[in-house]
Amino acid sequence: MRVLRWVLLSPVVARPGYWFATACGFIWGALLGGFHLSRQGGVVVASHLPKWAFGRGGTTIGAVYLTSVNVTPAILEHEAVHRAQWKRYGLALIPLYIAAGRDARTNRFEVQADLRKGGYL
Repeated sequence: MRVLRWVLLSPVVARPGYWFATACGFIWGALLGGFHLSRQGGVVVASHLPKWAFGRGGTTIGAVYLTSVNVTPAILEHEAVHRAQWKRYGLALIPLYIAAGRDARTNRFEVQADLRKGGYL
């Protein structure tokens, strides 16, 4: 198990997953948001998306924050932490995040990103 974790979290494995996720987020956000893209607070913000195109107030996929209009300095700080999580874990972030649970107050990824800045408190 320890070797599997080391392999999956190795930058050689995780980084291409992060790049792939970023490319997917960029394409999704650009196409659905009418190419309303900007670089803010350490993430690429894809705004003006329909509400069904992301979770809750917004979702970070790789380095891309998908939202309609939910862009504040606090949210951007929160989402920049998620970007760093994607960079560290790559595509392994998906099952890890799901396994951490739906309740943001106990989800370690949301707690690490600061619940208050994410609008959960």
